[in-house]
Amino acid sequence: MERFSIAIHGGAGTILKSSMTPEKETAYKNALKIALDAGYEVLKNGQSAIEAVERAVVELENCPLFNAGRGSVFTSEGKHEMDASIMDGRDLNAGAVTMVSGVQNPITLARLVMEKSEHVFLAGAGAVEFAKKMNCTFQDEKWFHDDFRYQQWLDIKDTDSIQLDHSVKKVQKFGTVGAVALDMTGNLAAATSTGGMTNKKFGRVGDSPIIGAGTYANNATCAVSCTGSGEFFIRGVIAYDVSCLMEFKGLSLKQASFETIYKRLPKINGDGGLIAVDSQGNIAMPFNTEGMYRAFRKSDGSEEISIYK
Repeated sequence: MERFSIAIHGGAGTILKSSMTPEKETAYKNALKIALDAGYEVLKNGQSAIEAVERAVVELENCPLFNAGRGSVFTSEGKHEMDASIMDGRDLNAGAVTMVSGVQNPITLARLVMEKSEHVFLAGAGAVEFAKKMNCTFQDEKWFHDDFRYQQWLDIKDTDSIQLDHSVKKVQKFGTVGAVALDMTGNLAAATSTGGMTNKKFGRVGDSPIIGAGTYANNATCAVSCTGSGEFFIRGVIAYDVSCLMEFKGLSLKQASFETIYKRLPKINGDGGLIAVDSQGNIAMPFNTEGMYRAFRKSDGSEEISIYK
C-alpha cells in the first residue's frame, strides 16, 4: 500500500498545563482525535488529500473549542468574521475567503471558490453571495455564540485592545485550525480556517486566508498550515518560505520548518507554529510558543496527539 499521512492543529500560544483543567485537556484531545480520525479515514479509503484536509477542518470548525467556524471570536461590533483557505499541491490551485459571516463551514466555501469559480480569493458580502449561490449551509448568530468567547469580548469591547483567541489577560492562544495531508497517489494539500482576533476592527485580515502566508501546498515540496500572530506570518510569507527552503536550498521538511519557526519568525518578533507534510509522508509540527494543539497519523501506524511542549 502507498504511504499516506495527515496532521492537524487547533492553534498555538501560551498553553500551560498549570492553567488547564483535566476535563478541558481531555475535551481538547478528544476533539483533535475526532478531526484526525475523520481526515485519516478519507485517506485510508483512497480519497484525495484535498478531501481529507477539508473533512478534518470541518470537524474542527464545528467544535466550539476552537476559534474557527462555530467557536469563532467576536469582532468589535459583536459579530463573527471568518477566514479560510485551501490549496491543492497537484496544480497549485487554491481558494480562499475572508470576512464571511453566517457560513457554517468557511473551509468548504474556500474549496468551492477553488473548484467552482475562476478566482482564488473572495471577501465579505461577495463571498457570502457566492456561498448562497453554491448552496452552502448557513447558521444564525445563536449557532456561533459561545459564552467564553462572548465574555472575552465583553472584557475588552470598549477599548482599543485586540486579543488572540482564548486569551486570559496577557495569556495568548492562537485558535486558528488547519490540516495538511499526503494521499496514496502522492498528492499534497493544506487547509486553514480561523475566526481571527477578539475585538478586531477595520476589516482586519490575518495570515490564514492568504496563500503563501498561512497556507501553502506544492507536490514538489510540502503542504503547510500555520497558526500564530498573523501579521508576522504575512510579513515572513512563512508557509511559502518552508517550501522555498526545500525547493531552492535543498533542506529537508524538518530543517526548513524549524528554520522558519525557530530562526526567521523570532527575528521579526513573531510567534506561533505550523504543521507540514512532505511528499514522503514525513511530518513536522514546530512551534515557538508554550504549546500548540496538534496531532498526526501516518499509514505506518505512528500517531501523536499533543498540546504542550
